[in-house]
Amino acid sequence: MPSASPHSSLPSAPRSDSLIILTLAIGFVMAMIDVTAVNVALSDIALDLSVPLSGLVWVVDGYTLTFAALLLAGGALADQFGARTAYQAGLAVFLIGSILCGLAPGGNFLIAARLLQGAGAALFMPSSLSLLTHTYEDARVRARMLGIWSALVGASSAIGPLVGGILVHAFGWRSVFWINVPLGVLGIVLVRLLIVAPPPRPRPLSLLSHGMGMLMLSGLSFVLIEGPVLGWLSVPVLASVALTVVSLASLLHRERSGSHPLLPRDLFATSSFAAANGTGFLINFAVFGQLFLLSLYLTQARGADALTAGLQLLPMMAAFTFGNLYSGRVSARLGMRVPMLAGLSVAVVMALGLSFVKTDTPYWMLVVGAVLMNLAVGTAIPAMTTTVMQVAGRAHANSAAAALNANRQIGALVGVALMGTILHMQPEWNGRLPLAFGAIAAAYAGAWVLVYRFIHAAKLAK
Repeated sequence: MPSASPHSSLPSAPRSDSLIILTLAIGFVMAMIDVTAVNVALSDIALDLSVPLSGLVWVVDGYTLTFAALLLAGGALADQFGARTAYQAGLAVFLIGSILCGLAPGGNFLIAARLLQGAGAALFMPSSLSLLTHTYEDARVRARMLGIWSALVGASSAIGPLVGGILVHAFGWRSVFWINVPLGVLGIVLVRLLIVAPPPRPRPLSLLSHGMGMLMLSGLSFVLIEGPVLGWLSVPVLASVALTVVSLASLLHRERSGSHPLLPRDLFATSSFAAANGTGFLINFAVFGQLFLLSLYLTQARGADALTAGLQLLPMMAAFTFGNLYSGRVSARLGMRVPMLAGLSVAVVMALGLSFVKTDTPYWMLVVGAVLMNLAVGTAIPAMTTTVMQVAGRAHANSAAAALNANRQIGALVGVALMGTILHMQPEWNGRLPLAFGAIAAAYAGAWVLVYRFIHAAKLAK
């Protein structure tokens, strides 16, 4: 274990690995339970608050929008003020957002509170991975701990729909947000007691670049979510397209020529870093698009209530956890590339098979295809995360963690929004499912190409 730095407020003490992993995972575990539980609560939210389909997409994507847009800022703030401070602050902001969600009197208020939750998650997410990287110096131990960390996150995703279903069934949809209160308080206390703070690594914070990123993602979200509602050629949608393009072009120009880029240019010395981030984008596009799609499919097309939908989603989501656990063993023996390529290959085949699902398809056929697909993807995810963090090394851990998770959350944002677009454009589920699973298969295929072409045995940073 590293010794306490001069910046640490508490002396180093013997710490249990299991408690450390729990402490550093609890923020993202809380966020993942929230995200997945909200999906099974969508139908109840729509009925209680009279929220249309586009509003339901905003309930999911509003959180993801600020999460994705502010993740790089979260990494920079962790460098500036210390990862432990940023982690605790993020948990506190997420806690306040959760309370406001639980008190929401209407759809717009709920969406605004979800935006605040996303801002909190953007603070604690990069700090979590950074603290984990600093805690375990040995690369092999760190890879194993990252696998366990990913498994905990995957387990929270797996139980999220069931937890949401139970809470909605017993206490109503608002309880999905109230469950975050004890978890958030526990996380803040454990971090203070168990985690030694690494020294800050101050670097300039480019507010203009972060603002451009926020504008780009906001414009993109508006186009994808409101385009089917307002019309693709309506003035607001066209204005948002222009805003997205201009913001993206300006951001890329500043990143290439500016003196203080959002990401250290050293990270792009190897193609593995950019390719792994692209893979993360495409995987989350498919995973969260699938969750949004299946949650509405089970409740609307098959008539399941929140509890039944949670139970039906449980084996599909649990498959990610088993894949995460298996990934560490494969990676330790064969390297990071093999589990990514093998997992994504299986995922493409299974997604294509699921494109033939109809409203009268037996549940067991749906669950077998989804379980095999998610098990394979679960095997690829820890290898992808480890590749990014090992290429970055300790010196750029905060920035690399922020970049990876920003790209993953942008993928989730676009995936959910595109599923919403497909649902708007196709009135019948038998027309929606082939298009939706076809898009998911295309995303996994694109990720496979990135891994095959650009990710090889990466030279590890120090």
